[in-house]
Amino acid sequence: MPFRRASASVGQAQVLDALRPILDPWFRRGIGELGFVRDVRVRGATATCVVAVPIDGAGVDKLLADMDAAVSALDGIDRLDVEWQRMTEPELAELRSHLPDVAIGDPASKTRVLGISSGKGGVGKSSVTVNLAVTLAAAGHDVAILDADVYGFSVPKMLGISEPPLVIDKLIVPPVAHGVKCISMGFFADDDQPVIWRGPMLHKALEQFLTDVYWGEPDYLLVDMPPGTGDVALSMAQFTPRSETYVVTTPQPAAQRVAQRSALMAEKVNLEIKGVIENMSWFTGDDGRRYEIFGSGGGQLLAERLGVPLVGQVPLVIQLREGGDSGNPIVAAQPHSEVGEAFGAIAGWIVGHGPKRIYRRELTIR
Repeated sequence: MPFRRASASVGQAQVLDALRPILDPWFRRGIGELGFVRDVRVRGATATCVVAVPIDGAGVDKLLADMDAAVSALDGIDRLDVEWQRMTEPELAELRSHLPDVAIGDPASKTRVLGISSGKGGVGKSSVTVNLAVTLAAAGHDVAILDADVYGFSVPKMLGISEPPLVIDKLIVPPVAHGVKCISMGFFADDDQPVIWRGPMLHKALEQFLTDVYWGEPDYLLVDMPPGTGDVALSMAQFTPRSETYVVTTPQPAAQRVAQRSALMAEKVNLEIKGVIENMSWFTGDDGRRYEIFGSGGGQLLAERLGVPLVGQVPLVIQLREGGDSGNPIVAAQPHSEVGEAFGAIAGWIVGHGPKRIYRRELTIR
């Protein structure tokens, strides 16, 4: 940035005012409101401040970029120097007092809960969940994932999350990666440790994930459901009765019959079926031709039987699998690829087709 003569009008107060409304990556609240910013000083064209954060690592780079952009916009400020500090236990307790309790299932919540389900494993349901969430976040939405697949948790690895959640006075703060918050059983169990739980234990775990986790009030909470029609689906129907269900299937006509069971289960517990997402739809060869390795028509057939739209089709590419293994989802690494465009279209459809509005004559404003 070229040197500019410092403006005499720019001082501590102006820099603090510029920083105050910036949203932090963990709680999505103004860093001034939460007391993150300390000891602001201005000397010449350089602003210096101390910033205390609740957790090191993830999210700090994005926060620094936002702070730098806000301060650099001030006339006469060419540089921002930041000294990072880790919050002490008393400071974390004070921070906790500023965080409101907003339950995801509360009728007043603005969060749209998207249940991503499937009739069986192996159809790429978790991959669809992760890439859809990252796509929504890249479009500017506040997004979170609840990895409710307690037997086959894989979302943290797919997002590249290695640090555990932050715990503040019994409140769990989910880690963030690619702009997506995430809570998973994978944070509380070893990769090789089987989860052997009966229904009541699963029910209690999901309740804690929804009530003891500081989600804030995200625009979208994607729930990676376990395959099939077990206890988790029943619990989610109780905790998030307004959730929307999207069924993931493959192109095989036979596969749609299995996926249909998951959809009918959702209907029986009064969860709205919004649409079908077909994964592994085709492979595009070097010759530009599409090869339908797993057949065709399964997604459309399922959608017709359920009376809902086929929201989108996701092609089969090696990079989709590699991105999940490396923790760098393909939609983040290659947003304009064939797969990136497919998830962009799916995310656009979901954003444009919100929950049904219920109108009551007695509430009409005259």
